[in-house]
Amino acid sequence: MSLLFSPLTLPAPRGGLTLPNRIVVAPMCQYSAANGEATDWHLMHWGNLLNGGAAMFTIEATAVLPEGRITPSCLGLWDARTEDKLATTLQRARALAPHTAVCIQLAHAGRKASSAVPWQGGQLLDAAHGGWQAYGPSALAQLPNEAPPAAMEDEELARVREAFVTAAQRADAMGVDAIELHGAHGYLLHEFLSPLANQRTDAYGGTLENRMRYPLEVFAAVRAAYQGVLGIRVSASDWVEGGLTLDESTVFAQRLKALGCDFIHVSSGGVSPQQKIALGPNYQVPFAKAIRADTGMVTTAVGLITEPHQADAILQAGEADLVALARAFLYQPRWGWQAAAALGGTVDANPVYWRCLPREAQAAFGKVSIGGR
Repeated sequence: MSLLFSPLTLPAPRGGLTLPNRIVVAPMCQYSAANGEATDWHLMHWGNLLNGGAAMFTIEATAVLPEGRITPSCLGLWDARTEDKLATTLQRARALAPHTAVCIQLAHAGRKASSAVPWQGGQLLDAAHGGWQAYGPSALAQLPNEAPPAAMEDEELARVREAFVTAAQRADAMGVDAIELHGAHGYLLHEFLSPLANQRTDAYGGTLENRMRYPLEVFAAVRAAYQGVLGIRVSASDWVEGGLTLDESTVFAQRLKALGCDFIHVSSGGVSPQQKIALGPNYQVPFAKAIRADTGMVTTAVGLITEPHQADAILQAGEADLVALARAFLYQPRWGWQAAAALGGTVDANPVYWRCLPREAQAAFGKVSIGGR
C-alpha cells in the first residue's frame, strides 16, 4: 500500500491539519512581485500548482520587511498594501482548487538581500541599481567581492523579530493553513546558526547555544502569536568544514520541538560558496532521516526527489513523513496526478481537467467524466 497517498495530521495548538496525502509543493521564488505585491504571475502560478494533486502547496519565501527581500522583485508581507494584494490573489487562486492546503514561507534574506534576479546575474545591487543596505548577524559578506552587510544591533534584532510576528498574523488573517519560517539556504535565521556567517562576540554568537538563540527567539515569538500549524525549513549541514553540522541541527530541532514546532522541512547548504555538495537522488534524505529519528518530529524530505516510487520508498523506509518537490512540479505541474496513477492512490482536482486523463489513469480520481459535447 502506498504511504505517499495515506493521510497525515499536522498538529497545532488550535487543532491539527489533516493532509490527504504526503506530497508537498516546496516554496519556489518567482522573482515576479511588484514592490513586494503579488501579481498576475502569482495568480497563474498558484492556481496551476494548487491543482497538481499535492496535499499542500507552499508559497515562496515571502519577506517580512522590504529590506528582507532577496531581490527587488521578491514577494512581501510587511504592510496593508502587500497583505491586501497577496490575500486577494490567493483567494482567487484557491477558488480554482479549494481542496489543497496552503502554507506560506516567511523569510528574511539577511546578507543575501538586495541582489539582482538570477537571470540578471544574482549579484548584490548598489543603491544606484535599486539596492539597499543588507543586514546580517556579522559584517561578513557572502562572497569575497561583495560589500558586507551591517551587523544587526539590538534595535534591529527586535524589529526583525516583531516583523516575523506581524507577518504571521497577517498570513493567519488571510486564511493560510500553515506557516513555515525560512531557516535555511544562507538567509538570516540560517546565518545566525552558522559559524561561517555568525562571528558575533555577544550572547548571539560563539557557542551553538548562543548561535541558536536568535532563531529560537523568533520562532518562540511567532509561536506565541500564531496558534495554527507552524514549522520551519532548515539547512541541516553547510557542507563546509567548520560550518553548521547535522549534529548541531539536530540539537536545534530538539529545541524547536520543545517550543511547539509542528514540522521541520530539512534541506541543506546555501551559506557559503565553499560548499561541496554531493548531488544525487535523495542526497538530503539522510539529514531528514537523522533528525526524524532523534526528535520524533513530523519531518519533510526534499532534494532531487522526482519519481513517485522514489518518493514512496522514502516514506516506506521511515526516513520522512512528507516529501516535498519543487522543480519537478514546475516541469510536470500534474505530478501528483501521475503519482496517484503510478501508485494506486487517489487525488482531488478541478473537474474541468478530468477529461484529459488517459483511461489507465482514471482510477486515480473519484468521479471522472470522459464525455462532453
